[in-house]
Amino acid sequence: MLHKHFSLFLALRYLKPKRTFVSVITLISIAGVTLGVTILLLVLAVMTGFDREIKERILSFEPHMLLTGDYPVDLWPDLILELKKIPDVEEVTPYVQGQVILEFNNRRLAPNIRALEPSAGGQFERMKELVVDGEFNLDGDTAVVGLSLAKGLGIEIGDIITVYSPKNIDELFGAIDELEAEQAEGKDGGQAVDHLKNMILPVELEVSGIFDSGRFDFNSEVIFIPLFIGQELYNLGPAVHGLAVQTADPYRAHQVKTAFLETGRPGLQAYTWMDMNQHMFSAVEMERKMMFFLLFFIMIVAGFCIMNTMITVTVQKRREIGLLKGLGAQIGQIVWVFLSQGIVVGIIGTVSGLIAGGLLIRYRNHVINWLANTFHITIFPEDVYLLGELPAKVVPSDVVAICTAAFISCALAALLPAYAAARLDPAKALRNDQ
Repeated sequence: MLHKHFSLFLALRYLKPKRTFVSVITLISIAGVTLGVTILLLVLAVMTGFDREIKERILSFEPHMLLTGDYPVDLWPDLILELKKIPDVEEVTPYVQGQVILEFNNRRLAPNIRALEPSAGGQFERMKELVVDGEFNLDGDTAVVGLSLAKGLGIEIGDIITVYSPKNIDELFGAIDELEAEQAEGKDGGQAVDHLKNMILPVELEVSGIFDSGRFDFNSEVIFIPLFIGQELYNLGPAVHGLAVQTADPYRAHQVKTAFLETGRPGLQAYTWMDMNQHMFSAVEMERKMMFFLLFFIMIVAGFCIMNTMITVTVQKRREIGLLKGLGAQIGQIVWVFLSQGIVVGIIGTVSGLIAGGLLIRYRNHVINWLANTFHITIFPEDVYLLGELPAKVVPSDVVAICTAAFISCALAALLPAYAAARLDPAKALRNDQ
């Protein structure tokens, strides 16, 4: 009479190294599972780290929600009071935003201004942390420029930059036509010239600070100026382009947006920081899913190795299988003998992959530095990715998904050969010529 728990005993006995071809294939199978789990853990952790890094940099620079209208918002003090009644809203700041022409050392660029009140509270505090030279000061005729913009134009603290407003482009062309008409009539065009100079009269600002947001597009395209100068450049009077809203939890900004839209304010739109950067988040998420899908094929290959091992073992153990069935072993017990081998291989490979993956994630930057110093391979150039070190974040749900997928693939790979072995006819299996 066979003991009911003999299946696992035989499975472990068959797995003992015996310096045979089967043992080599078994080790390759374990190595394949280990490699698959390790790489999946590392890649998903790095991709999640990139996603977190991007979001942190956006949140350190962008407001959680922007409220803007089809036309300049002139009743913004009332809107601020209304917004502050919504739960989770901590701070509301008026802003003016748009493109201008910046001139320095006879060079011209067309960056975007962000005009804020000097008392913008928490947003100022966040921006102060990004300043790498000078200070974030918007008192008076001052400006804070991005690092890439400053380097590109050679701007330093204390320099005077000239900002031209695009507000009167149509009038500008009209004045030029008027000047040409006066000259065609033989007039000196002095009146038209004076009108033209008044329209293109620039604003001169002293650079008080230079910031580094960690993103090239922000650093090269944005300058901060006081709110009143932005209103002057765009001829808004007391109106503003919109309101910047800070929430207690940036990931609940969508709820604040929904609550505001339910108030039914016509002509006003609300955009959360996730709405404004949705294309970037979607791209990172798609890349993350594709990497998981592609790298999972490593474990599928390991599964085929396990299946090959099980097929080889069942062929070698035909007589033993016939003997077990002759002694009364049930089909399920025979299946468990070989299925247990695949499960054990999966467990060993998964655990070793977890350990290797955890070590690689923990010492990822040491490995990158070693590769750079030894083989002169720069995997993540800092000037391209703007990262001092490779970010990574381990998500427990990803670890569970990877381990579960590895375990299931190993078990399924062993199931078919195990079932085929259990269906052998005992009489035929025991024949000497089989």
